Amino acid sequence: MKKVYRMEELDCANCARKMEDAIRKIKGVESVTINFFTQKMTLEAEDSRFEEIIQEAQKVCRRVEPDCRILL
Repeated sequence: MKKVYRMEELDCANCARKMEDAIRKIKGVESVTINFFTQKMTLEAEDSRFEEIIQEAQKVCRRVEPDCRILL
């Protein structure tokens, strides 16, 4: 499954890259891109684990940048 999400309070391109790198390591993630300029994340992951993966991605984003949120 592939979905696009808006990001909120993403403040720098370097943080976006760190988030991408960490989210790629989550089991079941096929691909992820975070575009700092458009404030969007494109996530492609296993259908059966998608909700669990997006929750883990939220945690990763908060760890890198505490104010950042993925708008579901």
